[in-house]
Amino acid sequence: MANKNDFKVPCWTKPDGTPVSCTEKVKVLNENYEELRVMLKDALEDALILGCSEDQVRASFHELIDEINLDVREEQVHP
Repeated sequence: MANKNDFKVPCWTKPDGTPVSCTEKVKVLNENYEELRVMLKDALEDALILGCSEDQVRASFHELIDEINLDVREEQVHP
């Protein structure tokens, strides 16, 4: 069984392509990423145990991300 450190977090970038360099911001982004990874893994495993198609569930999760409407826009500047 892989441990939680066996995955690679993205290099978080700003809209202009430069890396997010604030340590606290990167820490929050990495924590959110890990929480989502664990939750998605649990949900996918539950679906498989319940007899669902892995391909269909993965596709549904991708669709879910694509369908999320945001209240904040990328163009908004945050310190």
